[in-house]
Amino acid sequence: MSGFFEEVRRRKVYRVAAAYVIAAGFIIQISSAVFPAWELPNWAFRLVVVFLLIGFPISLILAWAYDITPQGIRATPAPRTHRRRNLIMLIAMGVIVSAVAGFFLFPRASGRKVEKSIAVLPFQSLSDEKENAYFADGMQDDILTNLSKIGDLKVISRMSVMSYRGDAVRNAREIGKALGVATLLEGSVRRSGNRVRVNVQLINASNDEHIWAEDYDGDLTDVFAIQTDLAQKIASALQAKLSPNEKARIDRRPTQNPDAYLLFVQAHDYANRMEMFHDTSLKAEPLFEQAIKLDPNFALAFAGLSRVESWLYHASDPVPARREKARLNTDEALRLQPDLPEAHLALGFSYYYGDRDYERALAEFEIARRGLPNDAQAYLAIGSIQRRQGKWAESTANLEKAAALDPKNTNILSNLAYSYMAQRNFETADKVADRVIAAAPQSLQAAALKGLVAAEWKGDLSVFEKQFSLVSPETNPGGLMTWARVWVLTLQRKFPEALQVLQKFRGETLTTNTTAPCPKTFLEGSIYMLQGDEAKARTALEHARVVSE
Repeated sequence: MSGFFEEVRRRKVYRVAAAYVIAAGFIIQISSAVFPAWELPNWAFRLVVVFLLIGFPISLILAWAYDITPQGIRATPAPRTHRRRNLIMLIAMGVIVSAVAGFFLFPRASGRKVEKSIAVLPFQSLSDEKENAYFADGMQDDILTNLSKIGDLKVISRMSVMSYRGDAVRNAREIGKALGVATLLEGSVRRSGNRVRVNVQLINASNDEHIWAEDYDGDLTDVFAIQTDLAQKIASALQAKLSPNEKARIDRRPTQNPDAYLLFVQAHDYANRMEMFHDTSLKAEPLFEQAIKLDPNFALAFAGLSRVESWLYHASDPVPARREKARLNTDEALRLQPDLPEAHLALGFSYYYGDRDYERALAEFEIARRGLPNDAQAYLAIGSIQRRQGKWAESTANLEKAAALDPKNTNILSNLAYSYMAQRNFETADKVADRVIAAAPQSLQAAALKGLVAAEWKGDLSVFEKQFSLVSPETNPGGLMTWARVWVLTLQRKFPEALQVLQKFRGETLTTNTTAPCPKTFLEGSIYMLQGDEAKARTALEHARVVSE
């Protein structure tokens, strides 16, 4: 061996090996940065690595056989002994070094090792019937829900991915960057009668390459088996660990009745809109009830109905009947399925909105969070209660977590901005307001929030005027824009103009920034008070009291 290494030194093979390693490392570094920027396929980078690995032992052989002299390249004089043995040892050494280097380089070059994060984009409906659009949404939503139960994965919540519904051309890199995920799941659904065909592709968001694709063809009753199989294959592809409890939850079918399932899908869509207005929540109520009538053992539908009742009680219709209905439905959901995390989430909202029992609500939300580790609503609810309890650091951490899981949800982002405003961190609140506008440029919440931050921070009302100009005059759900314009005009001491805008609105109550209804005559009475007209103020406020009661 000493003779071999002495010969390697004499032939200056060390120098060539060192120079080759430095040059190869530089080429790999440049390629790994430039190839994605040029959108070259991943196999091109792998090919470069393969050529460099093969070239290393060849370079050693050439360095052994030849030398660079003042007279040019000359064959190196060979020793008299052990020539064949030394050459074999050199080749073996070169191959071993290349193999070891390949072992470390190929995971990086393969492009198949991705982060454990995913967004399930809205599925395309290839069916002619309108109701099958709901079916495609249901397939996507159920796959997303199954994945969200896997604690080892980061899964983006439904509201953020629904903003990509209907996009004909999707840029995987832009979507991955906007949502903060490494992979995307795309799919299409075709339903004809009781036959269903589903096509899905798992995509690497960094380079738009398909990791794998699957086709399923079966009966409507096979839908849940398809969803379960997909969740398990995605978890496997992303190397996510699946606990026995998580696997059991994914395997469980929510209902055996396909008609009840379709009704549930429609109800769930209405109940989970980005801006939870009174009218859309009301549309969800009878659909959940019809699903339950078709399948009295549909625990998930009971939980969904309970959440709708709790929200209506909290936001617009605080009558005892709704609070009682919310509790009865969540109790039934838990009777049917005691470990259903969605039922514990619903019970948490019943305690939170219905009873203001924060401790019991937090206990239920914690159970839901463990069963649905990627559900942004659980973190939002926990953060909202902690905010009411004055636990600002814990509240902000949970709201930020909710925003990370649902980065385009204007309701979550608005809550986060309000929290920063309450802590007088206006600069951060303003940045969050910009995130709301970027997530939903047409959102009324986005328009109002930016102006509200400026008004609270600097007393600048001009931002409101700018944001109002971007909203269509016809856009005024429940009188929300009327309320906002009257509020700004009142702050500007433009009382006659405020009354004029208000009196053009024909309804009796207006939606406010808290979504709770405000009697129109209450605003009128307040403006009359500011004008010093006590008689008109008293008349208007007496009427507002009757409406409020």
